[in-house]
Amino acid sequence: MKLLHIADLHIGKRVNEISMLEDQAYILHQILEHVDREEPDGLLIAGDVYDKSVPPEEAVRLLDEFLTALERKQVPVYLIAGNHDSVERLSFGSRILEKSGLHIAGAYRGELSSYELSDAAGLTVCIHLLPYVKPVVVRSVFPEEAEAIVDFSSACRAVLDHARIDSAKINLLVAHQFVTGGIRSESEEQIGTLDNVDAEVFDGFTYVALGHLHGPQKVGKETIRYCGTPLKYSLSEAHHHKSVTLVEITGKDSVVIKELPLVPKRDLREIRGSFLELATRERASEDYIYAVLTDEEEILGAMTKLRSFYPNIMSLRYDHAAARGHLESFQAGDTRKRQDPLELFAEFFAERNQKELSDAQRAILTEMITEIWGENT
Repeated sequence: MKLLHIADLHIGKRVNEISMLEDQAYILHQILEHVDREEPDGLLIAGDVYDKSVPPEEAVRLLDEFLTALERKQVPVYLIAGNHDSVERLSFGSRILEKSGLHIAGAYRGELSSYELSDAAGLTVCIHLLPYVKPVVVRSVFPEEAEAIVDFSSACRAVLDHARIDSAKINLLVAHQFVTGGIRSESEEQIGTLDNVDAEVFDGFTYVALGHLHGPQKVGKETIRYCGTPLKYSLSEAHHHKSVTLVEITGKDSVVIKELPLVPKRDLREIRGSFLELATRERASEDYIYAVLTDEEEILGAMTKLRSFYPNIMSLRYDHAAARGHLESFQAGDTRKRQDPLELFAEFFAERNQKELSDAQRAILTEMITEIWGENT
C-alpha cells in the first residue's frame, strides 16, 4: 500500500508581509503531479492546513481546488486540524464530505476517528486521526483522570489509551504535536518544552505521520516522521530540502519511506556581501531574499536599490563591526528568553504603570495562561 504524507501547508500564509498564495498554488499542483506518478492509495494531511484560524477567502478557495482535484483522482484524504487551524471551520460539512473520500478530524471529543483502507492487493490498514490536543482539552474529556494528565505527553497517552485500537492490525496514526527530539524552525509556535510529547507514546503504530515541525525528519525511529512544510516559511528553513513523504507498507513491520522532492516557484535564501557585490553578482532573481550587507557604512536607500535586482527581497541587515557590537550588547542584557510568560507580562506591566501586579491580577493571568496553553508555566 502506498500513502503520501504531507503537512503544514499553512495556506494563506504571509512571510514578511509577502503573500505565499501563488507559491502555494504552484507547490500544491506539484504535489498533485506526484499523486499522478505514484498513484497512492491515500493522502495523509497532518495538520496546519491553514495558517490562520480565520483564513482569507483566497486560501479557502485554493484548498477547495486541491481537495476537489484529489477527489477527481479518487484518492481518499485523511486530514486533521493543527494548532493553527480553526476546528469548526475546517470540519464544516465533514460528515457529508466523507462520502467523497474526504475524512476530517477537527476537534478531539473523546474518541479517535478511525478508518480502514484496503489496496488492490487486499492489504488493509487502520488509519487513526488525532488532531492537535492540549492537556486542558483531554482533562475536560476525562475528568476522572485529570490529576494524571499533567502535560502534553500524558494527554496524548490518555487519548491513545482510551482509543479502540486492535493491535493485531496494521495501525497508522496521523497527529500534530511536538515530539521530543524534533528540530524546530523559527516559523513554528512553541512554549518552551511544555508541549513535548515522548516518542514512546506512539509505540505500537506501524507508521506515525506527524505535522507541526517544518523540517522533514524522523523522531525516535524511522517510522515516526515529520514530512515538513512544502515551502520554506522562514530563514531558518533556507537549508531545507522540501519534499513529500511516500510511505509504502507491505506488512505490520514492513515500511519503506521515500522523500519525493518539491521544487518551489521561488526559492528562499540568504545572500551576503557588499552592496556592489550583491548588485552585480547575478542576474535579477525572483527568489525570496534575505540580504546581509558587509559594507562598513550604511548605504542610503539600499533596500529600494536592491529591489531592482531582487524584487522579492524580504529583509536587509548589516553585518559589520558596529552592528555586531550592538547585537552583542543587546544579547548580553537580554534575559527575556529565560523568563516565563507571566514574568514577562509582569515586567511589561510594571514599566508601563509604575507599579507591580497585585496578587489578584497575577491569579487572573495564571488562569488565562493555563486556559490558553493547558499548563502553568
